[in-house]
Amino acid sequence: MFEKTLRFLENHKKIALATCDGNLPKLRVFQVMKQEGHVLFFATSAKKAVYKELRQNPNVEILACEGNVSVRCTGMVNFSVEEDTKRWIYEHNAVLQRLYASYDQMEFFCLPIAEMDYYDLEPTPPTFQHFDLMSGEVGNGFVGDKYDKQEP
Repeated sequence: MFEKTLRFLENHKKIALATCDGNLPKLRVFQVMKQEGHVLFFATSAKKAVYKELRQNPNVEILACEGNVSVRCTGMVNFSVEEDTKRWIYEHNAVLQRLYASYDQMEFFCLPIAEMDYYDLEPTPPTFQHFDLMSGEVGNGFVGDKYDKQEP
């Protein structure tokens, strides 16, 4: 299931990215520019509010979804992205090339996923799998009282 969840992310580059501005949540659509295993790479401008928010509080949550399936990830972004990766992202994204004269005009950050949830409402009972990548633990989540695995 873990590999299936990572493949879902690979096939869904447009995600919702949640940051915080003080104590207020901010949600926006972002594009995953590159994925290496459980590390996702992004690009933005230092002039944008999202950059300032990430610098002040690097904790984020992302959500990718299609139909009845969603993948939610949490973690702490960092701005330590290698020059080769920055160049590759810029060279492989026509939108960035259209908006910026060079890759060094942008800010790049990555999200090493700390926790990841896979949720599929299609089957009965629904599938909910939680992955804690920090501890290596895998668990099932609550999908409704009809399917609660705990004894009353």
